[in-house]
Amino acid sequence: MEVDGTISAVLAGTMFKVALPSGHEVLAHISGKMRKRFIRLVVGDKVKMEMSPYDTTKARIVFRLG
Repeated sequence: MEVDGTISAVLAGTMFKVALPSGHEVLAHISGKMRKRFIRLVVGDKVKMEMSPYDTTKARIVFRLG
């Protein structure tokens, strides 16, 4: 499932804490295409993520919205 969120913290190893509009925070990593194209993410960026319905604590960032 796809959800939108805002990056709240930058962690080591291209990992990020992302705040969801519902108030929850998830641990997310960058997708391979974003890593290949050297897309930079900073605190406050809005991102689109893919999450598994089975584990809603982790996600993959697939797009930077701004």
